[in-house]
Amino acid sequence: MGRPKLLLPWGATTVLGQLLEQWKRLEVRQVAVVCATGDSEIQNELDRLGFPAENRIFNSAPERGMFSSIQCAAHWPGWDPDLTHWVITLGDQPHLQQETLRTLIDFGAANPGRICQPLRKGRRRHPVLISKSAFAALKDCSAADLKQFLESRANECAGFEAADPGLDFDLDTPADYARARRLSFNLS
Repeated sequence: MGRPKLLLPWGATTVLGQLLEQWKRLEVRQVAVVCATGDSEIQNELDRLGFPAENRIFNSAPERGMFSSIQCAAHWPGWDPDLTHWVITLGDQPHLQQETLRTLIDFGAANPGRICQPLRKGRRRHPVLISKSAFAALKDCSAADLKQFLESRANECAGFEAADPGLDFDLDTPADYARARRLSFNLS
């Protein structure tokens, strides 16, 4: 991309701002952001957005990949103890439809104790709604990545088919970014 994806412009804000706004509109109980220790650009953007410092989780080894951030979140002591589910959402999917995210939350509520995901043409997609017991198991699991962790718990997984075309991609290239903006802002 040539610059951090989360800081790319998105409407009147940034990709990060859009993601935080999406979950705020859904009125989830708690939102936390995992970011690399020492990433001043992301910290400055979180400050600009008014995101509370106490809900920032720092990953001291981001070079280990996305799963290390998920495990940092699972170890974080700042979670509301009354939470029953966590959503693991990608930082580069600001283009997902609000309806898809609402359906995921509702589907999780109807399937307590399950790991829930939207499906697109039968394939599991992000974000992943994960139960309390599965989230706790992430702390010290030996899986190499989230996919392997989910495969090891396949009997706990449930999914719903979603029509959201945004589930088909995330922002990996400038072309993806342009496509996501067209999809979200009806640009031609």
